[in-house]
Amino acid sequence: MEQIYPLLKLARPHQWIKNLFLFIPIFFAGEIFELNKVLILFFGFLSFCLVSSSVYVLNDFKDIESDRMHPTKKDRPLASGKVKPQIALAMMVAFALVGLLMSYNINKAFFFLLSSYLALNIFYSLGLKNVSILDILIVAIGFVLRTVAGGIIANVYISHWLIIMIFLLSLFLVLAKRREDMLQFVLSGKALRKSTENYSMDFINLSLTMIAGVIVVAYIMYTVSPEVTDRLHTHNLYITSIFVIVGVLRYMQITLVENKSGSPVKILYSDTFIHITLLAWILSFFLIIYLN
Repeated sequence: MEQIYPLLKLARPHQWIKNLFLFIPIFFAGEIFELNKVLILFFGFLSFCLVSSSVYVLNDFKDIESDRMHPTKKDRPLASGKVKPQIALAMMVAFALVGLLMSYNINKAFFFLLSSYLALNIFYSLGLKNVSILDILIVAIGFVLRTVAGGIIANVYISHWLIIMIFLLSLFLVLAKRREDMLQFVLSGKALRKSTENYSMDFINLSLTMIAGVIVVAYIMYTVSPEVTDRLHTHNLYITSIFVIVGVLRYMQITLVENKSGSPVKILYSDTFIHITLLAWILSFFLIIYLN
């Protein structure tokens, strides 16, 4: 078990929650109870988890030295020496191949999207993550690819509003994470990411505020869009906007007041306020769409 745990930690299974974005299109389309579509999405989710884990391994392999200087990342399996680099590389290749093979058997278009995600993140790990602004765009595009892939697998319509909101939300979360890196840079004088040197706290704070406002406006426009209201046969979606506004405000509080935005996944797992807000949004959306 002592040998298996570092390998599991290297795969970062706690990050697999991000791949639930594949299920967003079917939920918004009002078809979450189509069990055949949910089943095939589950296999798509597994293939995305394997490929994304291979990306995490590559990223850790490339960042061994910088991670050793990071206050928390120094405990990662490769940085701490608990996993040998050659074993990590073998694990990376195996995960990528199995995940891509699964995606090919599910849907050829899904295979293309997953391959694109893998290629984009390989270039990201090899150097694009050091280019400011481009680094956050690539991460945000990764979430858009997840969402589009989910729509393709389930064969459901994906509104342009949904793509816009996923992209904006992803930018918001990545900017909040970069703010944590910037805070560490200000306190220690050491840039834990090369791209951090081309950011400033004012730039990130202003960008967060701008993106937060656009997210709220985009969501409200989505809920009242004739295309959406006609397709879902309801004009009551605007009610769910309250939970989006509250959720954005809470995340801004965590980021700007509490300075704890380094890990969006950790916040999602641990913050009770976020739990309640997210649950209320899902429940209200469910009641309006499915029990209308």
